[in-house]
Amino acid sequence: MILLQLFLSFLQIGLFSIGGGYAAIPLIQSQTVDVHQWLTSEQFMDLATIAEMTPGPIAINGATFVGLKVAGFPGAVIATLGCILPSIIIVSLLSYVYSRYRQLAMLQSVLSSLRPAVVALISAAGLNMLLQVAFGSGNALAWENVNWGGVLLFAAAFFALRKFKANPILVMLLCGAGGLILGVTGVLTF
Repeated sequence: MILLQLFLSFLQIGLFSIGGGYAAIPLIQSQTVDVHQWLTSEQFMDLATIAEMTPGPIAINGATFVGLKVAGFPGAVIATLGCILPSIIIVSLLSYVYSRYRQLAMLQSVLSSLRPAVVALISAAGLNMLLQVAFGSGNALAWENVNWGGVLLFAAAFFALRKFKANPILVMLLCGAGGLILGVTGVLTF
């Protein structure tokens, strides 16, 4: 029964995460944390971090991780298959339709109308992750609950990426090292 739940959950994620990995993050969180309680909020944040750092799409890495945690190797295979199956089918159909009807204005209109939904999904994922960093899970949005270490590292990373066009991998490594140093020394708590 758990394998069927994994398959159906990640089939939904694969079917409705239009726009790629970042758009899938809120869907994965909803299924794994809210609906099935397979992960805690903290575990989900770890999942999002690890899935983003490892090679491959975030949704597939997340499906593999959750499936492995919930039901071992068979769960990893089933969750990953559920996640990629809609894409395989949809991309195959869309490539046929697009190659045949790409000149039609209606098709171009449909494609351009999906862009705002993709931007909204990615923005929601980013805002949710920022709130998790700043306030932690379950904490009220109040000044006394602010995780100043996380906010400081976020601001430094954002500044380095936007102002200096720093290498994202280097920024992630430096943030990880900074978080470790700040946490071990006790200067700022996380």
